[in-house]
Amino acid sequence: MGTFATANRRLGKTATESDIRKLVAALVFAGVVAWALSVYLSSIVRTEGVVFTIALVLHILSLVVAFGAIILVDWHGFLWLLGRRELSETIRLDGAAGTLIWGGLAGLLTTGVFLNPVLTEPLTQVKLAAVLIATLNGIMLIPLMKRLVKMPPSTTFAKLPLGQRFHMVSCALISQTAWWTAIIVGFINAEG
Repeated sequence: MGTFATANRRLGKTATESDIRKLVAALVFAGVVAWALSVYLSSIVRTEGVVFTIALVLHILSLVVAFGAIILVDWHGFLWLLGRRELSETIRLDGAAGTLIWGGLAGLLTTGVFLNPVLTEPLTQVKLAAVLIATLNGIMLIPLMKRLVKMPPSTTFAKLPLGQRFHMVSCALISQTAWWTAIIVGFINAEG
């Protein structure tokens, strides 16, 4: 969920649906380019020794930061869904966690360049696809979060239109599936 704060600051409170669509399109483009650049550079950069070890440590730290923030936001969102938190609390937490999520993801893409991935391995391709899906999924939450910010702070999940509820739940499921897939495959690859 952590994208609404960045979008809010860039668009302001009077953003139109057209402004939001343009921002989402630009961020999708930037996300795909960053991912593709990371994959491309990882195919030509080879490291070993200290450089590899430092990259691996920073990769794991970036994972902890990004995924830890996502787990916290998703858990808080789940508590809101159950009526145990207010929308305003969830939005505030999402805004605070956004920098950690996107900063951690940037760290993963950067450090991944130096980890000597075997791009022809099917499991590596699954991991890379999962990272791209997680990235694009986070961006696709921007329009929904922009709408939620405009709602009364005490709005409950049940009061959202069906389409928004579906959007939120499906994005949360996609997020968790993509992140867990990337993590599990990463650890399997590290063992192999």
